[in-house]
Amino acid sequence: MTLKLGVPSKGRLMEKTFDWFAGHGVNIRRTGSDREYAGAVDGIEGVDLVLLSAGEIPRELVAGRIHLGVTGSDLVQERIADWENRVAALEPMGFGEADLVIAVPRCWVDVDTLDDLDAAAAAFRAAHGHRLRIATKYHRLVREFLREAGVADYQLVDSQGATEGTVKNLTAEAIADITSTGDTLRANHLKILSDGLIHRSQATLFKSRTADWDDAARASFRALSRRLGLDS
Repeated sequence: MTLKLGVPSKGRLMEKTFDWFAGHGVNIRRTGSDREYAGAVDGIEGVDLVLLSAGEIPRELVAGRIHLGVTGSDLVQERIADWENRVAALEPMGFGEADLVIAVPRCWVDVDTLDDLDAAAAAFRAAHGHRLRIATKYHRLVREFLREAGVADYQLVDSQGATEGTVKNLTAEAIADITSTGDTLRANHLKILSDGLIHRSQATLFKSRTADWDDAARASFRALSRRLGLDS
């Protein structure tokens, strides 16, 4: 079986992925036009390049349709239940860094920690008759994080874009979202809780535990690992 390597299909994440592999002695490249999702891996036999969106790669890893994949660690941990038993994180790649954080309105001067948020959530429910709303697209990660922190009186509302604007638009009271610089949070008059870091994400090379690792795929993986300097 040919070893299938899934990488992001467009934008800076694709370019950075190509650069990372090149810096480790492996040339991967797009073939055909920009509209064709085809590519090649030079110099290593039995490896096919599969171009996918970063969001599709966790699904394909779990389904076993690709053996290796490059995507954000936040996407893997959010989209794959029991992720450590289904994929292995082989190598952080040093780009695509962003923090998943809890942020609240800057005018909440008495709310700086998760304990403060828990107290504010209880007070909010008592005053308004419904739970404080936290807008996010990271439901699994946020729910687990808040459960471990003991925050209970809240509800998650789904936001797939412009999450920072939900507080201003009165569709949420707080948010949990990815940020790299914090500029958008500040522009929307939000502040990060001092202990509100949920996950520090970056692009990572993952290995599927559910793919068919026959002898040919294993041999190609060993050759690729040696070139990349990984412990296979």
